[in-house]
Amino acid sequence: MEHPGFFEQAGPFTLADIASKTDAELVNQDQGDRKISDIAPLSEAKASDLTFVDNVKYLSRLAETQAGACFIHQKHAPRCPEGVVALLTSQPYRSYAKALSLFYPDAGVPKAAFHMAGAAQIDPTARIESGVIVEPGAVIGPEARIGAGTRVAAGAVIGYRCAVGRHCYVGARAVITHTLMGNDVIVHAGVAIGQDGFGFAMGPQGHLKVPQIGRVIIQDNVEIGANSTIDRGALRDTIIGEGTKIDNLVQIGHNVVVGRNAVLVAQAGVSGSTVLEDFVVMGGQSGVVGHIRIGAGAQIAGNSGVASSIPPGERWGGTPARPVTTWARETALLKRLTEKLGGKGLKVLEKLIG
Repeated sequence: MEHPGFFEQAGPFTLADIASKTDAELVNQDQGDRKISDIAPLSEAKASDLTFVDNVKYLSRLAETQAGACFIHQKHAPRCPEGVVALLTSQPYRSYAKALSLFYPDAGVPKAAFHMAGAAQIDPTARIESGVIVEPGAVIGPEARIGAGTRVAAGAVIGYRCAVGRHCYVGARAVITHTLMGNDVIVHAGVAIGQDGFGFAMGPQGHLKVPQIGRVIIQDNVEIGANSTIDRGALRDTIIGEGTKIDNLVQIGHNVVVGRNAVLVAQAGVSGSTVLEDFVVMGGQSGVVGHIRIGAGAQIAGNSGVASSIPPGERWGGTPARPVTTWARETALLKRLTEKLGGKGLKVLEKLIG
C-alpha cells in the first residue's frame, strides 16, 4: 500500500511565484507560467519537480537530472541541461528551504498526536491563549502560561510558572521546568530544560547538594534537538540567545550564556558558567570547559576539547584545542616523523621526549 506521507502538500505553483517567494531569479521569463508540483532530489526529480544544487560535489549529477527547474548559483547555471529551468540564487540551499516551506507549510514541526478534548491535564490556574493545542497525556502545571498558536505534544510537561511564547512547538515527552521561553521556539522530543545543574559542595563527609535557584531564558526562534538538556542557573540565569540552533544530544550546563545565532552540533557539551558569543559554531562531540569565553564567530572543530578562551572569529581544533593552522601543522609534522623514523627511531624519540 502506498503511504500517504506525513505532511500535507500545497501547490502546484508557477515558477514565477516560486522565484518571488524564495529570493531567486527566473532566467527564462517566458517559463514563468510553468507549474511545479513538488520538490525532489537531483536523481529522483521528474519534469514537474523542483530540485537544487548547493554542493559542487553534486554538479556531476546535474547533467542527468530530469527535473523541471533547479535552484543554482549563477556561476554554475550554464551546466543546467536542456529542459531544466535555472532559478538563480546566491544561496541555493536557503532558497530550497523556503520552497519546502511553500510546498509543505505544516512540515516545520513534527506531528505526534491529535488534540483530544479532556485528554490532557491542565491546571485550572494555567493561562492558555487561544489556538493552543495540547495533545493527549500532556501536563500543564499551575500558573503556567502558553501563547497563542503553540502546540504541546503528547506526554510533554510544562512546569509550574513556566512561560511558553506564541507559535512554539514542544515535542513529545519534553520536560520544561523553571523556564521562560520566547516565540517561535521548537523543542523536539525528549528535551529536558530547567533541571538543576551539577552542583555539589564536595568534601570528606560526602557531596552536599547545592540548590540551584536560577532560571532558563530561551529567546525567540531557537530550535533545540531531541534529547538535549539545558540546566537552569545556580544564582543567575542560563540563557540561549535568539536564533540559536541546537542539535540532538547536546548538554548545556548551569549559568551558560549562548549568544544569538549560535550553532551547537550533536553531542557537543558546554560546561557551567561559560559564555558563547554570537554566531559561535561548535562541531559534533566537541566540548568546552567551564568559566571561559568563546568569542563571536569562533568555530570549534568536531571532537575538540577546549580548555581556554577563544578570541572572536578564530577557528580551533584538536585536544587540547588550539588554532586550526597550528593543529594542522603539528599533526602533519608528527605524521612525517613517525613515517621517517620507523619503529626503532620512534622508540628513541619517545625516550628523548619522555
